[in-house]
Amino acid sequence: MGDTTEKRDSGVCPCSDTCPLESALAAVGGKWKTRIVCTLYLDGTQRFTEVLRKTKGITSAMLSSSLKELEEDGIVTRKQYEEIPPRVEYTLTDRGRELWPILHSLAHWAANEASGERATEKKSKR
Repeated sequence: MGDTTEKRDSGVCPCSDTCPLESALAAVGGKWKTRIVCTLYLDGTQRFTEVLRKTKGITSAMLSSSLKELEEDGIVTRKQYEEIPPRVEYTLTDRGRELWPILHSLAHWAANEASGERATEKKSKR
């Protein structure tokens, strides 16, 4: 623990050259990935068109790209049924469901920052 304290005291991040937080933020970063994760968490398994409809403003190409990246990162699974017409469903993995409380907490933190509650707290402490 002394090594971490020493790094913290020197103003240097205790992470190695590759920060795990950067990897996590890259996996869910961008405008659309968090919205997709939220939609799949709240509404469960969905077809592509359902996710597209519920993610206001996203294009089909961007949704396809984002879902592919989320699948590569192990956050979403894609299941294709051999039917005519073809049917594809997307579901959060266990890893994806573990993200929900983190994203939910981060959203509440951001909402408090945006609403000025933080600024009010800081002023009242003075």
